[in-house]
Amino acid sequence: MPNSPSVDGISGRHRKSRPLSPALRRAAVIVVAAPVAGTILFGGSAFAAGQTAGTSGTATLDPAEQKIADNLDARVQDTRLGSTFSGVVIDSTEKTPIWGHDATTALMPASNTKLGTSTAALTILGPDHHFTTKVVYDNGTLTLVGGGDRTLTTADLTAMATTAVAGLKNAGLTSVKVAVDDSLFPEPTLATGWNDGYYPDSIAPVRALVVDGRHVTDTSLDAGQIFAKLVARQGVTVTGTVAHATAGTGAVPVAQHDSAALSAIVEHMLKVSDNDFAETLLRMTALAAGRPATFEDGTAVVREVLTRYGISLTNYEIHDGSGLSRSNRIPARTIADILDVADDPANAPTLKYIVDGLPVSGEAGATLGPEWGRFDTADSKCAVGKVSAKTGTLTGAIALSGLTKAEDGRWKIFSFIENNSTAAPDATKDALDGLAATVNGCWA
Repeated sequence: MPNSPSVDGISGRHRKSRPLSPALRRAAVIVVAAPVAGTILFGGSAFAAGQTAGTSGTATLDPAEQKIADNLDARVQDTRLGSTFSGVVIDSTEKTPIWGHDATTALMPASNTKLGTSTAALTILGPDHHFTTKVVYDNGTLTLVGGGDRTLTTADLTAMATTAVAGLKNAGLTSVKVAVDDSLFPEPTLATGWNDGYYPDSIAPVRALVVDGRHVTDTSLDAGQIFAKLVARQGVTVTGTVAHATAGTGAVPVAQHDSAALSAIVEHMLKVSDNDFAETLLRMTALAAGRPATFEDGTAVVREVLTRYGISLTNYEIHDGSGLSRSNRIPARTIADILDVADDPANAPTLKYIVDGLPVSGEAGATLGPEWGRFDTADSKCAVGKVSAKTGTLTGAIALSGLTKAEDGRWKIFSFIENNSTAAPDATKDALDGLAATVNGCWA
């Protein structure tokens, strides 16, 4: 049929409401009680119950959409994309599928995993949440207590040291020991699917205390050693060596630093695809939901949140928050559904920061910038500034999922995931950029 969409595997998503688990319910109460009260709306996704998503022959495309479908049918055969590919395009306004290719086939999504992590973090913690690092004093020791702030800087430590030293001097103290407390998280471990070589280059061992995003084996001791030097420079003698300790309940708070709001942290994390931020957010989300700060519990909360938003988790498997795991498997349809939920006006108070944080084609300083060679070919450069999308890159896995306004004036949500192409990674990225330009319609 000439006006039928080319759709493969995009059946309607059944949005069955189910009660929140006790842990998630407790977290939801916490968020509703916070300044973002009322923002957990769990608005429906593109394929809510009672809305047929459409399969081949059941929906009519407008001419612009038909052109997208026809062109994608041809261009998805590009040898740079290999033979293992999952892709989907839906209309954000009409909530109808436009095109799909093995849309429900679960592939390694790389950093597209961060979209689910962001959804859970914003929902459970709330966009206005701040992470707090503290300094406490007890029995001759200043203890730097980690609170899961991956944005902590030397300047922040300097300010805390200044405040702490002022208190010590007022109390007539001229020497002190320094310790670090990162007991908020359990000892770092490798996630299922992580290579041993990931530490500390691709990601630092996940601890609750780190300064300047430094990639060292023990980020907590590193932060404590820097803090100790800052204290010493301000005239208080630091005795002994910095060591791990757990602050006692009777310790007196003497300084603290609050991070920027979670909304800003999520936006930055998505723009630059920061693995460390993602894994820390996964643990903080687990804690807020009443679970231990582990890979297993964090990913369980992600699944609960996505299910509550009505997102199908068929063929969905994750083992971390960043997408570094080579055991993660997510279909393109599920990625598109997550973006659809984030883009839903009903969820804007909580989730709009995901869309705001997507890299923009040609935007310097983000993963779709010219420094990464993105959207700079004859096929895709017409889409510079017109595509917002999350990138994903692992050996053997490249993904691009996002939004663009098409020729018909309506926004389209797309997800393209490629695995095991034998082409050079840059060539595969160029091919994916071309698919995004095809959805936009500028590459007609």
